[in-house]
Amino acid sequence: MSEVMDLPGDDEEYASGVVKKFMFVNRKAPHGSIYALEVLEMVLISAAFDQDVHLAFIDDGMYQIVKGQDPTGINQKNFSKTFRALDGYDIEKLYVEREGMEERGLTEDDFLVDVEVISQAEMAELMNGMDVVLSA
Repeated sequence: MSEVMDLPGDDEEYASGVVKKFMFVNRKAPHGSIYALEVLEMVLISAAFDQDVHLAFIDDGMYQIVKGQDPTGINQKNFSKTFRALDGYDIEKLYVEREGMEERGLTEDDFLVDVEVISQAEMAELMNGMDVVLSA
């Protein structure tokens, strides 16, 4: 016989289908750790539950969406093309921090997905408006 476990939170809120605004902040380079791929998986799971998903790419996290990645030399899988599938999950709110992009010599044309480039101050304001902010 299986048991049903009560999940934390407001059952009525969950049952009513309340949509939360999630911000996933990508700070880490795409290879050399599991962070980037794990965040991408969390993003897809959140979208599957019809949440309002936003992605921010700051610091070295913006390298996750740079065109032309080839990590075969370090025996890593290139998952960057998965970001192109986000549109199919209705995930269209992708942001890159302008100052970090300029520090790294990147332009919008370097990214394999469409992003909105915003300042650090705008990014902070956007994060303040989220119900949940997860950073890796």
